[in-house]
Amino acid sequence: MNERIRFTDHQGKQILFVDCSHCPAATVEEIVRKVPDVVAAQPPRSVLILADFTGAAFNSETLRCMKEAAVFDKPYIRKTAWFGAEDIPYEFTKILSSYSLREFPSFKTREEALEWLVKD
Repeated sequence: MNERIRFTDHQGKQILFVDCSHCPAATVEEIVRKVPDVVAAQPPRSVLILADFTGAAFNSETLRCMKEAAVFDKPYIRKTAWFGAEDIPYEFTKILSSYSLREFPSFKTREEALEWLVKD
């Protein structure tokens, strides 16, 4: 799982890359369940997350796990950016944001998402 959740560097900033690309729903769920353990080991409001959902599959359990993780992670997250998230229903993203009181901006490319994350 370490290859799917790892820290990387972009323009001198540490980014937590969560790679759910081309995963079946059960694997996305497994990855999402492990993210809070990594995030909680970091200082509050310090984590920048880049999530790749390109070609990932989702079901109701996967989406439920994403909601739980988003709430748990909130104290540790500074910003989150998604890309490849076209298959995540818009309605779910809206519910996730409302439920967790966090934003999950989605970008067309990894580069756009990274640039937005490191801006500020």
